[in-house]
Parts: sequence; C-alpha cells; structure tokens
Amino acid sequence: MDPAERPVSRRRLHGALVALGFAVTIVFGYLAVRDAHLSEVWDGVREMNAWWLAPAFALLALCVLLRAVRWAALFAPETRPPFRIVLRALLAAYVVNNLLPLRPGEVLRVVMLKRQAATSAAEAGATVIVERAYDVLALLLLLFVATPFLPELTWLSAAGAFAAVVVVGLGTAIAVVGVWGERPLIWAIRPIARFSPVTEARLEQIARNAVAGMAGLRRPRLAATAFTWTILSWLVLALSNAALLAGFDTGLDGSDTLLAGLLVVVATNLAMVLPSSPAALGVFEAATVVALKAFGVDDSLALSYALVLHALNLFPYLACAPFVLPGSLRRVASTTLEEAR
Repeated sequence: MDPAERPVSRRRLHGALVALGFAVTIVFGYLAVRDAHLSEVWDGVREMNAWWLAPAFALLALCVLLRAVRWAALFAPETRPPFRIVLRALLAAYVVNNLLPLRPGEVLRVVMLKRQAATSAAEAGATVIVERAYDVLALLLLLFVATPFLPELTWLSAAGAFAAVVVVGLGTAIAVVGVWGERPLIWAIRPIARFSPVTEARLEQIARNAVAGMAGLRRPRLAATAFTWTILSWLVLALSNAALLAGFDTGLDGSDTLLAGLLVVVATNLAMVLPSSPAALGVFEAATVVALKAFGVDDSLALSYALVLHALNLFPYLACAPFVLPGSLRRVASTTLEEAR
C-alpha cells in the first residue's frame, strides 16, 4: 500500500468501527426497552431506596482500587511503575472509555505510563492484553462456579464455548512464550519492518518488551497473584451491584440478590466485548435486563435498575476527569489516536 493511502485507510477503518459500534448500541438499546413500559421504568427509579447508593458506590470505589492493584501486579517487580501513576492512568482510561467510542482509554493508559513512568509501551500494552484475558477467564469461572445456584440460563453453552477458546488461547500463549521466549513474536512482526520506518532492531526490542509485559502469564507467582486480585475485584463489583439491587422492590431474597448482582457483572462485562458507543450505552442496559430476567424480574423494573446502575458506573468517573486526564478531552483524544497509529 502507498504510504500516502495509509492515513485514509485508517480513518475509513476507524469510521467503520464507530458506525458498527453505534449500530450495536441501537440494536441492544431496542432489546433493552422493547418489553418495558417507560412509565413503570420511571416509577421504579423514583421509588428506589436511594440510601443503597452509598454502599454500592463505596464497593465500586474499592473495586477500582483492586483493579489498579491487579494491573500493577501484572508487571515484573523490576519494571513495575509507581502505584499512584497506575491508578491515575486506570481512572483516566475509564473516563475516556465512558466519553468516546471503541474504548480508546486502553491506549491512553499505555501512553500515560510511557510518559509518566517511562514504561515501555509494548510492555504496558501486553499487560493490558493479559489483563483482559484474565478478566474474561475470571468472569467465566465465577459463572460456572455459581451455575448450580443460578436459574436456568439459555446462554450458558455459548459461555462454555467462549471459556474453552480463552483457556486454549492462554495455554498456547504460555507454552509458546515459555519455550521460545520472544523469538515467535520477533518472527511475526519482522515483515512489518518492510512497510514501516521503524528499524528491524527496534521491532525486535518491541517484541522483547512485549514478552516482558507477559510476566503475569510466564511467572506462576505473578500469575496467581494477579488472578486472585482479578477474582476479588469482580466479587466486590458483584457486591456493589447487589447492594444497589437491594434498593429496588424486586421480591428477591438476600441470596438471590447476591447471585443476581454476580450475574449482572458477568453479563454486562461479557457483552461489552462487542464494539459500542461511549459508555456501552444500550449494551449495558440490555445485558442487565437479560441477567435479571433469569430471576423473574419484570423488564420495566430491570431497566430501572440498569439505568441507575449505569449512572453509578458513569458519573463518578466523569467527576474524576479534571484530576486524572492529562489535558482537555480533545487533546487527550487527539494524542491517543495519534499514538494508536
């Protein structure tokens, strides 16, 4: 491809992905509201016990702190960035993911670690990929452990197939890196040197840094620590969801409320694997309604809860924006897109 054509192709690809994300939002938004009655949705929001927002928010804050600890734990001790920078970068990523489509915050936090802690972008990027794999694996593990206590789920077999793919992928990555180190990655990216101004030596260094970022896979102690923090963070988030759910008149008892909170965590976060508009609008609501439908919660009340839960997972991050973003949103977006290229 002519170098002059690459920016145009990238813009077209980005535009297509954004369009796909908004299409996904429209479809899932329709699925969320199709069986709900808007007057009953508003009644559910108006009649909720707002005092339950306090423990739900406190648990959400604890979850974010645990996820920052988990991300730091994925770095090898000798290259681990300072925790305060890790936490700020993670919060900035959450802010941007809630304001812009296609989750560009994942790139932003890599950029912030590079600029504020001199962490290799390849290493930080690798930890983000490992983090995502652990997230999915932990969610599926929690789902299958809880299955005997959950109502019948029509999508359990699909989750099982997804789990098998994740386990095989992680196992393959561990085996390949464990046996050959960075050599397979160097071999894979070497052809890029023909089409990029980056030298082959630089590409090889990038490969080595990326393998260093997989310490959370390659070192058993780091892997066990990071995966434990992952499980704990999801359980705390499930408690946050359950605390908020207790404020709605769902008719669920205490144990079912806890299980429903866990199922909402699993459903919403697996659904957000799909591209969508900022803050996963529509996708989040539809996944929450589907999760609560398994417990017999009316669609209107489930949507009331979904809207309040989404607000709880949105506005605190927006309040953090002036303190964690490295500049205005426009500047951050421009810098992130430029780095991604």
